[in-house]
Amino acid sequence: MRRLFRSRKALSGVTQWFIDWGLPIGGFVLLIWIYSAVRSDLGWKKVYLVFALIEKPPDHLTARIASLIGWLVVPALIGGVAGHVIATRMQRVKDIATNNLFMTRTWGQRLRPPGRITYLGSLFGKSLQDQQLLDTYVRVIHRGDWRTAQDHWEVLVRDIMCTAELADLHRRDTLEAAESFAQAVLWMPAFKDKCLVCTAPGH
Repeated sequence: MRRLFRSRKALSGVTQWFIDWGLPIGGFVLLIWIYSAVRSDLGWKKVYLVFALIEKPPDHLTARIASLIGWLVVPALIGGVAGHVIATRMQRVKDIATNNLFMTRTWGQRLRPPGRITYLGSLFGKSLQDQQLLDTYVRVIHRGDWRTAQDHWEVLVRDIMCTAELADLHRRDTLEAAESFAQAVLWMPAFKDKCLVCTAPGH
């Protein structure tokens, strides 16, 4: 579940925002709606009408809170997301690379999830390159601590997926490119025997 949640960084900006902020805010609004309907004895329909600013809120604290949320939060979210989508689409039209001209994605590619960050344990005994990766990253850098190595591997791949160089790739390509780059970092002399996550401030 943790690998799946961190793999969300391969998604587009709007989808990431929806998972990171849209769902929690929507859950909070739903909780206020349920609480207002039960606590104030107004009923579901009455609270919805207050949320949607169709009717004036009655003289009740929870109903007034629901009206305030409907007045401030809901229009701001809808307008903010719509403005971001329009601005992003307009910018991408100007930034199409020549090697991506006339390329179209099927609905299967659009709807397919990004997959999950690789579980390091699944690489054990697969190939010489995978074994070298495990020896370097798990045995040498993290002193055989598989749990810490897996956690730092996921953080490294997640943060690489947030870079501007991978922003225009498809979600599957983004994850694959981020993992390939993360593996390449291990063989650079400047990062030999060093974990970027371990040395980062705050860790």
